[in-house]
Amino acid sequence: MSITTDQLRARAAGSLWLRLAAVALPLLMIAPAFWNGYPLLQWDTGGYLARWYEGYLVPSRSTMFGLYLHYGESFGFWINLAVQSLATLWLLQLTLRVLSMMQTFRFVAISLGLIVSTALPWLASMLLTDIFAGLSVLSLFLLAVGASRTSVLEKISLFVFTAFAAATHSATLGVLLGLCAVGWMARPFLKERLALAGLAQASLTIVAGGLMLVSANYALSGKLAWTPGGYGVAFGRMMQDGIVARYLNDHCPRERYKLCPYRNELPATADEFLWGKSMFNTLGRFEGMNDEMGYIVVQSLKDYPAWQAGAALRAMGQQLLHVATGEGTNGWIPHTYGIIERYVPAQVAPMRAARQQHWAINFDDVNWLHVPVALASMLALVALLAHALASRRLDDLTLLAATVTLALLGNAFICGVISGPHDRYGARMVWVATFVVLTALTRRFGDDIKAG
Repeated sequence: MSITTDQLRARAAGSLWLRLAAVALPLLMIAPAFWNGYPLLQWDTGGYLARWYEGYLVPSRSTMFGLYLHYGESFGFWINLAVQSLATLWLLQLTLRVLSMMQTFRFVAISLGLIVSTALPWLASMLLTDIFAGLSVLSLFLLAVGASRTSVLEKISLFVFTAFAAATHSATLGVLLGLCAVGWMARPFLKERLALAGLAQASLTIVAGGLMLVSANYALSGKLAWTPGGYGVAFGRMMQDGIVARYLNDHCPRERYKLCPYRNELPATADEFLWGKSMFNTLGRFEGMNDEMGYIVVQSLKDYPAWQAGAALRAMGQQLLHVATGEGTNGWIPHTYGIIERYVPAQVAPMRAARQQHWAINFDDVNWLHVPVALASMLALVALLAHALASRRLDDLTLLAATVTLALLGNAFICGVISGPHDRYGARMVWVATFVVLTALTRRFGDDIKAG
């Protein structure tokens, strides 16, 4: 069959688009870091980075992510951002390919839409675990659903990536574990739509992630243990809801707790209690208070089940609405500054020269767009799923919409109930909803786009 001049021109145009996208999109994905002059930092960044140097475990600070940051030190952490940018684009295009929707123009349009309208480029530009939360949902979905449409090398890469993402943060691992559990419960109804081999591979990433984390903890600290801190974070949320004060008032007359003398002086927020200048410091922080906090958490669940359930549902609902970009990304991160100055002195000068360290980052204007897009995306995602179920269309895009919906709910429950609602926890996951909605829109209105 002969090839016409128009076909040759179309192929040349598609090839040009692909080359431009290959160069521009990875740079645009971390444009906030280029604008800042340095990778974006958070208060938590220093805690992760210090794990390599300090050799002991710290609550809620994954040693696996600490190792990942350590190996980027010599490159000013830009290699970490390169990994995050390329991994993001790889998973976006692979998802489109598994959905049989991969066209160059569509991929570029969706990527640019996410870069402009969501927190994604800010997450990819930051030295924090948050970027892996949303990406791991896509990689888990691809392992479970796309087994027949991915190569052996891609399956291995997806497995390693998902396991690593699970090891970077307990909340991410919890969301992935919940998705796998729902997958096993739904499989008898989905049958061939959810292959046994794919679901098994996806589930094994949770085991592999746990082994990665425990192994890294042992290698750096000599302790065969999970990352500590779960009870302390949950205690902070219960204290913020007033449950701890009620428990202490009910029990302190007859039981001795370290917090009894302070029961009328408890801070108003969990952040102030755990990370501010509170009695938590006076009483020995996690080492001195972990047992007592754990005991109060468990006993208060027994004593006030209705209160706990109501507080949990409120926290989950509030977390779903907390989706603003940029929480904690400001100039007030003295702990991270101190860690870099102490352990990576070569990075002090470029770090101090960055816009963030001069308080030149303001997310008010950004969130005029990001927040409405995030909230609208969640509503559109539910509408998309409801329409597909009503019309009994169970294609791969419907499965992806269901997966992301469950991930958003799981993330809101775990983060909202354990840590309390924060914009950072919502923003790191909600961009995936925008991705699904944009994908559905391009399928609905872009069938005439020529394949790249």
